[in-house]
Parts: sequence; C-alpha cells; structure tokens
Amino acid sequence: QVSVMESGGGLVQAGGSLRLSCTASGFNDGAIGWFRQAPGKQREGVACSQWSRGDAYYADSVKGRFTISRSSDNPKNTVFLQMSSLKPDDTAMYYCAANPHTCDAIMQSTQDPDTSWGQGTQVTVSP
Repeated sequence: QVSVMESGGGLVQAGGSLRLSCTASGFNDGAIGWFRQAPGKQREGVACSQWSRGDAYYADSVKGRFTISRSSDNPKNTVFLQMSSLKPDDTAMYYCAANPHTCDAIMQSTQDPDTSWGQGTQVTVSP
C-alpha cells in the first residue's frame, strides 16, 4: 500500500515561484504526479513522472512554467514540482498521486482504484 504526503504550498504573488514536495512511501515503480482542483472547477492533471522511463508529462496550461523532478537523495521516491511564473489561475489544492502503472490516470484525472493520493496542499496566487 502506498502512502502519499505533500508539502510546500502557500501564498505567493503572481509571477512568483513555489516548490511542492511529495513522498510516496511504499512506491516501487509506476508513476508519481500532481493534479489540482480549484473550487468550482474540474480536477486537472498537472504533471507526472513515469518512473522507470524518466519521462515527464505536463498539462498545456503549465508547460514551460512547471517542472517535475525526482529526488537524487533519500528517500528516492520523492518528487518535486517547481512552479514558476505563477498566475492567479494556478490557485488550487494540489494533490500528489502515485499509480503503479502509468501517468494516464493521473494526467487524465480518471477514477482509478490503483491510484493513491495525499491530503493535498493549498497553493494561492494573489494578483
């Protein structure tokens, strides 16, 4: 069973940066990524790392501004989401998710019983 924990959210002005961290205990392979949900909006897959291949996927809305990376230190099942040039539209609860197969369920925000996610961390971008 995978246990996911996020950290690093906060309040930032538009144009600023934040880095989110996620540790997926019990994760061995598959995909780790992030999705977000803002009040009144649909859940959106933001970024995902396909673990064994090292491939990364991004939503069009964050390409060029967000970067997902993996920790080279222990614990190795840790990913970061570096968010730059933040916009008020990026305001949302950000959830880290782990899936034992691919990034599809995370990026497409589909219901998948194999996906584990954390409690979420709030990101608020002020104008």
